[in-house]
Amino acid sequence: MADESTSKKRQDPKKKPKRFPNKNYAVKKRLPIRPVDGENVIFITKKTSFKAQLDKCCDLLTKGEKEIILHGLGAAIQRCCNLALQLETLFAGTCQIEVNTGTVDVIDDLEPLTDDLDYGAQIRHSSSIHIRVFRTAMLGANQQ
Repeated sequence: MADESTSKKRQDPKKKPKRFPNKNYAVKKRLPIRPVDGENVIFITKKTSFKAQLDKCCDLLTKGEKEIILHGLGAAIQRCCNLALQLETLFAGTCQIEVNTGTVDVIDDLEPLTDDLDYGAQIRHSSSIHIRVFRTAMLGANQQ
């Protein structure tokens, strides 16, 4: 019976393989390349308060911005989707959303922990989402 439990420990199918090739390197994650920049382009992160991100988007839309573009990467994709849906609800009937998904290459720098090793880099793939929130009608506009 003891032999069966030790063999299960050695071949645990739930155990994930190590992501990095060696323990001799420290991994430094680079920021991803920003596709576009502008006042109406917002990069959604998990670190910033959801309320602050929502307020920023609302301010842009109420001040006359015709569209805003939300970008989310990895774990921030769900937050980006929630933010776009909240905007669509808050501006009921006057905003629509357009969603595009993709994959972004992210580069990690490998810094050696010992002097006899060289610096390196590795590429990871991360899921991304780009949501365009645009006005279809302006609130308070004069109708003739």
